[in-house]
Amino acid sequence: MAKKNELPALMASLLITFGLLGGGAWWLKNNLFENTGSSGNNTEQSGGNSSGNSINLGGADGSAGRSVLSDKPVSEAKQNGLDALANGDYSTAEAEFTAALAAQKNDPESLIYLNNAKIGDARAYTLAVIVPAGSSESAAEELMRGAAQAQTDINDSGGIAGRDLKLLLINDDDDKDTAANIAADLVDNSDVLGVVGHYSSGTTLAAAPVYEEGGLPMISPTSTAVDIANAGDFIFRTVPSDRLAAATLSRYTLNELNKTKAAVFFTSDSAYSKSVKSEFTTELLSNGGEVIADFDVQASGFDPDDALREAEAQGADILMLALNTATIEIANDVIQANAQTLPMLGGDSLYNPIILQESQGDALGLTVAVPWHILSHEQTPFVQASRQLWGGDVNWRTATAYDAVRTLAAGLEEKQNREGLAEALADGINIEGATDSIRFLPTGDRNQPSQLVEIVPGNRSGSGYDYVPVR
Repeated sequence: MAKKNELPALMASLLITFGLLGGGAWWLKNNLFENTGSSGNNTEQSGGNSSGNSINLGGADGSAGRSVLSDKPVSEAKQNGLDALANGDYSTAEAEFTAALAAQKNDPESLIYLNNAKIGDARAYTLAVIVPAGSSESAAEELMRGAAQAQTDINDSGGIAGRDLKLLLINDDDDKDTAANIAADLVDNSDVLGVVGHYSSGTTLAAAPVYEEGGLPMISPTSTAVDIANAGDFIFRTVPSDRLAAATLSRYTLNELNKTKAAVFFTSDSAYSKSVKSEFTTELLSNGGEVIADFDVQASGFDPDDALREAEAQGADILMLALNTATIEIANDVIQANAQTLPMLGGDSLYNPIILQESQGDALGLTVAVPWHILSHEQTPFVQASRQLWGGDVNWRTATAYDAVRTLAAGLEEKQNREGLAEALADGINIEGATDSIRFLPTGDRNQPSQLVEIVPGNRSGSGYDYVPVR
């Protein structure tokens, strides 16, 4: 122990040491690590990061000066609009985005940034929209169309409690680590009152605990895994769970197709795929059928032809493709190898133009459970407005994204804070969505059945084949 008369000198020495260490840390932070990213809200959004670093969200309203679809070329007018938005020149941004939309009316990103430019620096309520731009450009655009149409409808109708709605567009690349990092930054950004996302069940399950702990309401328009129902009080979705889809598919298998022995193709890398497989297996068994074989398509040595021969040898009379977007090419391989030998079923990820384009006639009769189909709702105001706005048909992802934004906006009409918004959603908010009422179960799931569609010859998609409702 130091003697009493030595303490002043010792304290002085310690203070000098701490000062040097603090100065050194400051220098390292500002010189060695200045480009590694931070959790601040005033820097540009990185557009995707799976390394575990924090995701920067500044500029997610379009003011970063670049498209969220960073790998896709943009028109001169759209880039001029992005540059103007980055410089705070809102009138020029409005003019340029208007010109961009006149040339390409089905670009939802330009419409969202046009709406944001109209708001400018005025006070607004802010929601974040998370899309898988790096991994699935088509899905990202489908989701943004729903969000953009909802934002336009809301702002054109007077906004939310007298304020317009601003949307932040953020790409998570459908990556779990990136999704969790984005969620952390959104929780820290007090301007963001709610989140629309994420895309796949895996990314939603990765981000949900962060939103739940941080008290930030999230509505997924596309994640269907049953486990999401247990994610917490701040987690909702405008898409039915896999349990409802599986029940619809199993009834169709047994009652309409008179088939009882299914072979299931799935991927163990996907929470969605495993959820569809599990729920379909349970539903089929509960109603008198059985799954007699299952095949992990990403297992070492998987071969579609060998798997199909094994399935037939075991007596399979129907195939269930419980595959996700990441394995869509493998789904095509199975479809083409089957060549209509056995009837086929699929989860909502099999509602994909790539199936129509690549499998063509081999995919005829493939029956898929989806939340919504446009041909069942052609006379509704949403469908008529969407066709006029985008110059063509939209799919179920656009409809459920529209519903997610409209639902959050309806909640904000009641309470303009995160906790109040979550309470409004949980207390049974009941509004008309794209075509049906939006009602949440106590689990946060949407109370709505799935719809069956099948692939038939047709001209709507441009591939020679279309998805149409099962009659």
